[in-house]
Amino acid sequence: MSADGSAGDGKSVIGRPRLLRDFNAQQILRLLRQQGPCSRADLARSSGLSAPTISSAVAYLHQNGLVEPMGPGPSKGGRRPDLFRFNARAGYVAGVDIGTSLVKVAVADLDGTVIESQAFPTHSRSTPEHVVSLIAAGIHRLRNRHRIPAKRLMALAIAVPGITDVANGIVVSAPILPGWNSVPLRDNLFKKVGVPTVIENDVNLAALGEGRCGIARGEKNFVFLTVGTGVGAGIFINGQMYHGADWAAGEIGYLYVPGAEESPLAILNPGPLEGLIGARAIERAWKSLGGGNGKSGGPKLPMGAGSIIDLAEEKEPIAMTLLQQTARILADAITNICVVLNPSLVVLGGRVGSRPALFKATREIIERNEFCRPRLAVSTLATEAAVLGAVHLAVSEAERKILPNFEGIRPLTGADRTSRFASRQ
Repeated sequence: MSADGSAGDGKSVIGRPRLLRDFNAQQILRLLRQQGPCSRADLARSSGLSAPTISSAVAYLHQNGLVEPMGPGPSKGGRRPDLFRFNARAGYVAGVDIGTSLVKVAVADLDGTVIESQAFPTHSRSTPEHVVSLIAAGIHRLRNRHRIPAKRLMALAIAVPGITDVANGIVVSAPILPGWNSVPLRDNLFKKVGVPTVIENDVNLAALGEGRCGIARGEKNFVFLTVGTGVGAGIFINGQMYHGADWAAGEIGYLYVPGAEESPLAILNPGPLEGLIGARAIERAWKSLGGGNGKSGGPKLPMGAGSIIDLAEEKEPIAMTLLQQTARILADAITNICVVLNPSLVVLGGRVGSRPALFKATREIIERNEFCRPRLAVSTLATEAAVLGAVHLAVSEAERKILPNFEGIRPLTGADRTSRFASRQ
């Protein structure tokens, strides 16, 4: 198709009734999803299409179960108009978040409203084969509980803690999952579940979740930065997720940090930044500095990284030292990201990154900057961010199945037809 709506064989969209019908129906469906319940007159005003075209498109969508009538709406003088809305239960999607010890599975409607979410333990068996079987069993269980026919599950999206080749559906590497190198996860899941599947990095999907239904809603340029066992970032530029040339955009755990040992980057090794502020690094530093021995009045038991950061609020000396060190390094990393990308918002997540003490200390350092001072916020979705992002990615995939994709194509207007007629004279 050419930009003016003509086909490569010289025939226009106008000359193809079925193509034009589907194109108009897609516009109407998009408006109903964006604006909520509308009358035919509302749709005509918003789309610029004629009343007969609107009626035809609505009838076609209703016939296919994609819109449903709501009855008469309020009158603005005269006859009360009939209202229609998108039928979000016309189909369903599933979103999955793969972790080291749990696999979260959520089933949702086509609006992204989660019907039910469950977590299934891996029982220390996180091989690709076992995880695929666990996902398939989890989806089957949730479908049965809510009486969802297999044919109405339209898409599946998977959040993976590693570098993912989204185009080919391959997990390039997931260091925290043993044996996850060059795993054709998309194909393996399709064979097991029989549903069109897309895979994505878990931090990218956590960013998508925050952007769709969390603290980053409405932001076009933002970064979701997680600090936990790993350190990573999901990047949105002009409202679009950014992957980079080799799907490694956002792997900020590999950022070089002053004072850290410099060596060539290796996928299976922790990066310099992760080696200083990741959960395991904080726990090692706590132990090496004598934390947990009770001499400073703190607890004698081994401490997790999040709890160590929390202790700083109680003025525990070693915890306060580690908090300031971690905040300084994290603030430098955020500033470096902002100098390159200039986002309006940076969202902190993860079991370390979301701690109030670390958030406060990091924000105080960043606010000293004269510029590149983004708004800093803590994730509002917490541990649900990635699975919700997976749900919304699955919804996007399902949309492609509902009607053909006519992005960039438009029906000819009267002016177009006049112009073409005149050019033949």
